[in-house]
Amino acid sequence: MSIDQSSALLRHSATADGLSPASLHPLARAASIVGAGLLVGCILFFLILPTLLIIPMSLSQTDYIQFPPQGLTWHWYSAYFSDPDWMAATWFSVRIAIATTVSATIIGTMASLAIVRGDLPFKGTLQALTVGPMIVPHIVFGVALYLVFSPLQLTGSFIGFLIAHTVLAIPYVVITVTASLQRLDPMLELAGLSCGANRLQVFFRIVLPNIAPGIASAAIFAFLASFDEATVAFFISDTGGKSIGRKMFEDIDFNLTPVIAAASAVLVAISLALMGAAHLLTSSKSWR
Repeated sequence: MSIDQSSALLRHSATADGLSPASLHPLARAASIVGAGLLVGCILFFLILPTLLIIPMSLSQTDYIQFPPQGLTWHWYSAYFSDPDWMAATWFSVRIAIATTVSATIIGTMASLAIVRGDLPFKGTLQALTVGPMIVPHIVFGVALYLVFSPLQLTGSFIGFLIAHTVLAIPYVVITVTASLQRLDPMLELAGLSCGANRLQVFFRIVLPNIAPGIASAAIFAFLASFDEATVAFFISDTGGKSIGRKMFEDIDFNLTPVIAAASAVLVAISLALMGAAHLLTSSKSWR
């Protein structure tokens, strides 16, 4: 049998089965898309599953963490909100996170302006330094801060936590605000300058209103970076000042009860609410 006869026979067989050569490619592409979607969905479900299991475990009636829970109760949430140690650690973390949000947003926004709009000789080096804390392992950063803060008596203090968390939060602000500035047309600023406005007026009247959603999103990321941080807090906490992350570590070692699951569920709820707000801010800017 010749090659031409073999090709004709294969085409005839495919047509007889209802699969023409033109229809094989779309079917294979659809199958690959569905397979990739299922794979990604399984990976995402595997990653989010531990977070989802926290919620039913926080409602268990037993005095220990168990899944599936034996009955449902709000007792452990009541215990969390009525415990003075948990509330002290929570409010300490909230105050640190708010102060970190303010300081990191201001410093990160100024750094972004210098990187995007400035004419600096070492712009790349500055950008690398600002995102450096995101690359360095937090445990290494925590040990280094402890060695520096301990002689200065800054461990467990508000100022010590503020310095540490500001350094950790600045990269998130720089990345977010830099992206907003890069999407802003610099001709708008030149137009303002040509109309007689100075640099400060141009920033507050032209630049700031346009990048405000990006700054707000960066502030939310800075708050979460401070509020959820536990590794560095483990090294720079003491009996005088203790974050909620350090409190959770201690209770896991010495008092493992569903109160920890309730506190974790509260943290998840706060994080989801803030991330939803950041998404709304980004979506509103894109819509406009």
